[in-house]
Formats: sequence, C-alpha cells, structure tokens
Amino acid sequence: MVVVGAGIAGVACAAELARAGVPVRVRERARVSGGRLASKRFDGRPADLGAAYFTVDDPDFAAVADRWRAAGLAREWTDTLVAYGPGGRERVSGPMRWAAPRGLRSLVEHLAADLPVTHERLVTRVEPGPRVDGVEAEAVVLAMPGPQAAPLLDPALADATRAVAAQRWSSALTGVLRYPARRWADFHGAFVNDHPVLSLVCDDGDRRGDAAPVLVAHTTAGFAAGHLRQPAAAGPAIEQAVRDLLGLPEPAASTHVHRWTYATPAAQSGSATYHLDDDGIGLAGDAFGRPRAQTAWRSGRDLGRALAARLG
Repeated sequence: MVVVGAGIAGVACAAELARAGVPVRVRERARVSGGRLASKRFDGRPADLGAAYFTVDDPDFAAVADRWRAAGLAREWTDTLVAYGPGGRERVSGPMRWAAPRGLRSLVEHLAADLPVTHERLVTRVEPGPRVDGVEAEAVVLAMPGPQAAPLLDPALADATRAVAAQRWSSALTGVLRYPARRWADFHGAFVNDHPVLSLVCDDGDRRGDAAPVLVAHTTAGFAAGHLRQPAAAGPAIEQAVRDLLGLPEPAASTHVHRWTYATPAAQSGSATYHLDDDGIGLAGDAFGRPRAQTAWRSGRDLGRALAARLG
C-alpha cells in the first residue's frame, strides 16, 4: 500500500492504515513532510508559509488538536481578526484560530512520527494493477492537488482521471517580511478585501507567541497569477502593499516570497470526503469539502478507514 504525499491528508490516511495493521509506505517528493502546512526557518525561527492557522469544529479533529496542545505543539490563538475594506478597518469575530509555536509543519511531523516516510522520492507514474513506477501495490493514494496528480495517472485509470480533472485550484504567493522592530499597532491578523495584491496579513510574532517583528502576507490569486514564473520579483510589491496598509514608517529588512501554484481548491458539492475507485486508486485532500486543514485530515482519515476495510 503506497501513499503519495506527506501533507496532513496523506499522513492521516497512512496513520489510519498503520493503526489497522495494513503495511503502508509514504512517498514525498519534498525533503520534509507538511504539504501546504508548510513552514520555513529564518535565522532559526519558523514562519508559516502555507496555511495561516487551523480551525476546529469536528469532534475527532478536536481530539487530535488536544493531543497537539498537550505536546506543546499547538495553541488557541484568537477568535478576533480585523478586516480592511472600502469602509476602513473593523474588528471581525469568528471561530477560534489555532496556531503552532514551532510552525504548522510540526503538527504533520507529529502525526507522521511512527510512519515509514521516504522524502525526496519522486513518483512519476501510477498504472493499472495498480503499479507505482512499475512496482505492484495493493492500492495507491494520491494525497495532493488534482493538477499535480493528473500527470501521474495512466489514462486507463479513467475514474481517478475524471476525479482529478473536476478539481479547480487558485494560486497564491506568501511573503515573509522581517523588520528591525515592531512598528505596527497590535493586531492578530487582517483580512484584506478588494485589494489588488493582499488577501490576508498575519502578525507572526503574535501568532507564534514570541513577539518577533515578522509579518506574513498572503496575496490574491489574481496577483499571484502574474508572478508564478518569478515569485521573488513580486517581493517589492508585496512589501510596499503591506507598508501602505499598516502605515509602516520603514521597509522590511528582508522579504522572502514562496509560490503556491495550487494554493486553494474551489469547494466541491457533494458529501464524499475522498475518492476511491475499483482500480484501487484513492484521492484525498481538502478539495473534498471546505479548504481547511481539518477537511484534509478528515479526508485522509476517512480514506484510510475505507482502504483498511477493503484490504482487510
């Protein structure tokens, strides 16, 4: 049994299979686990590059979040953000947002601690059988955005090919802006509405709990689409947009830009939380519902249970 992709969906699926006694191997093309729950260290300090936070309203996922909290990996952050729009700045309340002091990637690594994950292992072909790069497997899970899964699938795997083709994704850039000192009014995070560049800005020092002078800015899909070839070149525009939004007196000391070609899936209708066909090909991720970390975890968990039942 092979799971391709060590994001939260793939790891949740593999963990469920391992719990049921099904031998499973996880293949990840990157050098670390995490997927879009990504973080990168700058001078030893992590900053989140993908998801800005996670929310919880599923009892089973709440139990996972509580285990992360008990391990010191996650904490409740805030239920109140601000929003910038044509009417100015206003406070907005919502669900509790959770953050990870060591970066959201640490949560996926915690789930994967006892799993056989091989990093920097690129899978290039999934064929009927099923076979992964010519090697037989009882079943194969592709836990990744549909557009990334599509080139791997042999056209004879018609059901899975149709399922990935139905997914629609938008892109984004994430800018990590590091400053000499904190020069902004206190805020947790800000939704930015009707802006040509920005969609969300988070105070990463507040989110992380260490008060570091770091902001993380997420761009609109439209802005990102014009900079996917050279994301670093978008750094000055992102930095200027944040400075103008918050009225900062000085530019960032450094700016790092990360590209997400497939950042956010369009929500799909229907009750299915995963895809599993008679060819033994499974698909998991947050494309099966609201684009949330919880959705991805539940998708992988549910698919793992279905495969465990099928494989006995």
